Amino acid sequence: MTSAWLLPEHIADVLPSEARRIEEMRRKLLDLARSYGFELVIPPMLEHLESLLSGTGHALDLKTFKLVDQLSGRMLGVRADTTPQVARIDAHLLNRRGVTRLCYCGPVLHARPASPLASREPLQFGAEIYGHAGLEADLEIQELALDGLDAAGVAAPMIDLGDARIVRSLLAADSSRPGPGLLTDVAEALTLKDRSALETLAAGCDAATRAALVSLLDLYGGAEVLDAARRALPAHPAIVAALDDLAWLGRQVQSARPGLALGFDLSDMSGYAYYSGVRFAVYAAGSTDALLRGGRYDEVGAVFGRNRPAVGFSLDLRGLSAATPAAPLKAAIRAPWGEDSGLRAAIRALRAANETVVCALPGHDHETQEFACDRELVAEDGEWRLRSLG
Repeated sequence: MTSAWLLPEHIADVLPSEARRIEEMRRKLLDLARSYGFELVIPPMLEHLESLLSGTGHALDLKTFKLVDQLSGRMLGVRADTTPQVARIDAHLLNRRGVTRLCYCGPVLHARPASPLASREPLQFGAEIYGHAGLEADLEIQELALDGLDAAGVAAPMIDLGDARIVRSLLAADSSRPGPGLLTDVAEALTLKDRSALETLAAGCDAATRAALVSLLDLYGGAEVLDAARRALPAHPAIVAALDDLAWLGRQVQSARPGLALGFDLSDMSGYAYYSGVRFAVYAAGSTDALLRGGRYDEVGAVFGRNRPAVGFSLDLRGLSAATPAAPLKAAIRAPWGEDSGLRAAIRALRAANETVVCALPGHDHETQEFACDRELVAEDGEWRLRSLG
């Protein structure tokens, strides 16, 4: 018999100190997004399945928990990603003509974990800009993402840039006219940097496409990658535009942050079905797992009848908290419990001054682990005063 206190696999409670840390990060990120002019939206956890999965592709379908609505008998889904919902809000509920900046923060649920150690209940924060096709929006999103990691205490992040248009353009121009299913397999082989699998997949392509696809495996590193790409890849207009856009964004980001580690990876096709242009990922120093991912997804609103430019990013606050150093315990004041009106007034005054006061209830000592009591409230000469605990 299963113990009643056991949770499902890849589901976990968040205990006091960690919960407080995550909540403080959430507030910092939302306040930061507001300072950029982003408006907060809170989509529902449940939607009709056809709305939730419209245009999102097979990968999100497999991640989505599905259930039957007891009221209507229709299939519902628990959101596995918030971006499609925000696109629906932009297209139908707001329906603004100009630029719209939206942010959100809330749990999503995955039927399958993204990796062996991943949670199936990420706390997803994201920000998105709708209505502007220019690189100015891409740059703003990247700056907000980097500022958010700064606010969370991530030291020495590295941003990695790529573009979904390159592989799409290579296959679209191939004289052998490969089927649409090839893109999925090629994207996976490129992301895994599996040379053998990629060579096998590209065997049916023409020689120029085959050589260009294989060359992508070596096109990662610093700014020199873009020069190498111009030599190795065909000069298709979309490929030239992608490389120009990456070069411009790289210059702008490093101009604002001269010490930032900047890389380019033209073979990374993570989320290829989602992104339509520039994509980026940000890593903590020494980490192989991205803290956040984002990019341009101009097709996201098409299924809702409003196909307009869109760019954004998202991250998991639980993962972000785990990747940052633990903060010192919050200083607090220990106070006795008592009916004395002077004591109660002193405690209220301290709390009003933004101090944390922990009252020791009768028969108990101070037992919390989230606070470090460095002072105590004591009675001296008929008054309640603070005394250092050393």
